[in-house]
Amino acid sequence: MLSSLHFHHVIKRQGGIVMQAWYPLGDRGYTAELLNNETITQIADAHGKSSVQVIFRWDLQKGVVVIPGSSNPDHIKENISIFDFELTDEEMNQINTLDRNEKHDWY
Repeated sequence: MLSSLHFHHVIKRQGGIVMQAWYPLGDRGYTAELLNNETITQIADAHGKSSVQVIFRWDLQKGVVVIPGSSNPDHIKENISIFDFELTDEEMNQINTLDRNEKHDWY
């Protein structure tokens, strides 16, 4: 079963469903806030990665299928370059605590 729900680091989803993240960078005005989040940038710096890569890696390690959208070749390369590192349990938990329990219904 596939559920196509809006998902990013500030929304909790549970229930044994494979999540598909269509807006994993926050979308609709939240992207800059997310990419500049101090916790995420510190983790990114520790791994020599970008905030985008840390967010996508967090999604992947949570079992989320990430569907980033880009036509920019540099962004596409950055988006796929998440398989050469792993976040520690502590880093995963740090990002998990960023949950603001928000519901986003724009559609």
